[in-house]
Amino acid sequence: MTPPVDPSLNRRKLRLALRHARERAGLSQREAAERVEWSQSKLIRVETGTVSVSVSDLRALLSLYDITDPGQVHELEEAARGSKGPSWWSKYHDVVTPQFAQYLGYESAATSLSTYHPIVVPGHLQTPGYAHALLAPRGLSAERADRVVDLRMERQSRMFDGSGRPAATFVLDEAAVRRQIGGPEVLGEQLRQLLEFGARDGVSIRVLPFGAGAHYSTLGSFVLLGFPDDDDLLYLEHAAGSMTGGEDLELLARYQECFQTITELALGEAESLDLIGHIRQDLGTR
Repeated sequence: MTPPVDPSLNRRKLRLALRHARERAGLSQREAAERVEWSQSKLIRVETGTVSVSVSDLRALLSLYDITDPGQVHELEEAARGSKGPSWWSKYHDVVTPQFAQYLGYESAATSLSTYHPIVVPGHLQTPGYAHALLAPRGLSAERADRVVDLRMERQSRMFDGSGRPAATFVLDEAAVRRQIGGPEVLGEQLRQLLEFGARDGVSIRVLPFGAGAHYSTLGSFVLLGFPDDDDLLYLEHAAGSMTGGEDLELLARYQECFQTITELALGEAESLDLIGHIRQDLGTR
């Protein structure tokens, strides 16, 4: 069953539409806020998609921006009604940082996802056993570890099993598919799942082999999110996590170039899956 539209997606629709409408009207955020007797911070929160929008507040902005087309007005009013309520990850608030929550909102709306992982299999693709083994050295309580794994599994299900799935490209360093996180049995099961995901439409899993030699890389994993109606976004997966978009186009372009270079050096899809299959066979697992 397709999950209902998450409130964060409706907030994003409103964010884009209202920002573009204000810019077409030639108003600054301060001027627009003053015209509808709001604080500027309230308008900023609406335009960043961090808060829901009431229908009455929306109508005030639509009037200010001279948006009168009945179809567009109805669509935005429905988005305003659907912008209320918690996002799917809200129930994991105890294990989700504000930075990662912001990222999940953008990921839910992305039409493409490109990511490089030099050390381990990314959370998008992990099995529960692999995820638990990866978390074990962190000293988390069993309950907290279960919560983190549950979050990853629900995120995975929403990304790969629902409608509107993004076109996803994963480039994994060969070290990531050989490192025996959890031992041969756990890794064997993880590699089996990689083979299954790699056979799906819209999912590309590539391996950057040891033989590729020196390459333009980074100090850690990163994710590039693509949107048809907004700037691309870069998420750096360090300890705190950080998002970068149109406000730092130079950094974004550098990582886009990095991903292109790494992809060119990686094995093709069929070769990558063959390598993963051979590694799994060498483990001697079922």
